[in-house]
Amino acid sequence: MASFTFILRDGSRKWVQAQTGTLMEAARNAGIVGIIGECGGACACGTCHVLLCATGMAALGPASGAEMNILEFEDTATAQSRLACQVPIVTLPEGLTFTVAGAS
Repeated sequence: MASFTFILRDGSRKWVQAQTGTLMEAARNAGIVGIIGECGGACACGTCHVLLCATGMAALGPASGAEMNILEFEDTATAQSRLACQVPIVTLPEGLTFTVAGAS
């Protein structure tokens, strides 16, 4: 089981645990506001955009080419941007922090 924290758009934090699936699925199951996943995880919409913490960047690396194609249309995309639908829970080191895109 992986546990991680989301920084929400209002600046608050929410701790989440999950065993399987993607970061997007875990976020939606936990009611994380701002993680929508309109495409259902097909890497086609950008509504699950998150920013990785430094430890997350080192562990997961940059977005794939498919993710970059979607993220280039996101106003808040940075080098730390990833689509949560493309982050499998099994690859997550314990204790990472993800910021919902647009958070202050």
